[in-house]
Amino acid sequence: MAATALVPERLDRFMARANAIYYASHDPFADFTTSPEISQVFGEIIGLWAAVTWQLLGSPTPVVLAEAGPGRGTLMADALRAIRGVAPDFAAALRVHLIETSPRLRSVQAARIPGATWHDDLGTVPDEPLILLANEFLDALPIRQFVRRGDGWTERFVAGGEWTEQPADPDDVPTGRATGEGDIVELNEASRAFVGAVAARVNRQTGAALFLDYGPRSSAAGDSLQALADKRPVNPLTVAGSADLTAHVDFADLAAIARARGAAVQGPDTQGAFLSALGLFQRTERLSRSQPAKAPELAQAAKRLADPEAMGHLFKVLALRSPAAPGLPGLQSP
Repeated sequence: MAATALVPERLDRFMARANAIYYASHDPFADFTTSPEISQVFGEIIGLWAAVTWQLLGSPTPVVLAEAGPGRGTLMADALRAIRGVAPDFAAALRVHLIETSPRLRSVQAARIPGATWHDDLGTVPDEPLILLANEFLDALPIRQFVRRGDGWTERFVAGGEWTEQPADPDDVPTGRATGEGDIVELNEASRAFVGAVAARVNRQTGAALFLDYGPRSSAAGDSLQALADKRPVNPLTVAGSADLTAHVDFADLAAIARARGAAVQGPDTQGAFLSALGLFQRTERLSRSQPAKAPELAQAAKRLADPEAMGHLFKVLALRSPAAPGLPGLQSP
């Protein structure tokens, strides 16, 4: 057993295995809090964004409303409540599909979103007009890391809870990000594949997608791998499945992938600017008037979502749409 544990495992494979174990056996929201869990207004705004987007796409009927990585189902439940309240035609046209591999999380989602259909991946989601939502989904997809050594590159592997390096194929290394000795560059092939597949769909037929996650606007060198357990940062190389592993999303890279697959792209913009443009503070104020006892809590939640010193600048928003579709709300066009 000891010898098996020391066999080097490429980082992306270690990360995929660790997160599969973690999400199958843990409540991730005991270790971190996502935007939908901070305020119901977040999900409501995303739902109304989807409703307006549906109209801009020509109101296709039926339409797939999908979410990748729906967590506890909070975002979709809040979005559907808002949609039913103000966009009954969209509510009647949509069919909810959820991309989720964890049986434990599927059971939680089922209690909040009756009538949904589940999928292990995008490939089985009906190939029909699509509006896809993905909040803090891409950051959990596995990354590879490359280290500059002299005139060449090595790739990071994990063995016995420690880093080890092996010679890298130069063709695998993202170019133009790092040249200094010891510099680290990251590559997320799973994110590229997912965003590329979504882009191909919205290029082929009517559709749009919205990605909200954390990371820089521009591609940059650096080690962004992190792990949380019991609400505290821990060593990412700890026992696989004992912590949630994430990494920054390379929005510039994904935007380029989406354009190459034929989608129109908006963003990345900051989450703060996006939510503010869509009425985060106005909706929070209206909700506070109807629930005065919760007004301070609601105001603090809105600030946390949008403030540059909190989540407002760290989190970015990227949207894809069919090339012939008009610009989508809340985001700048390229």
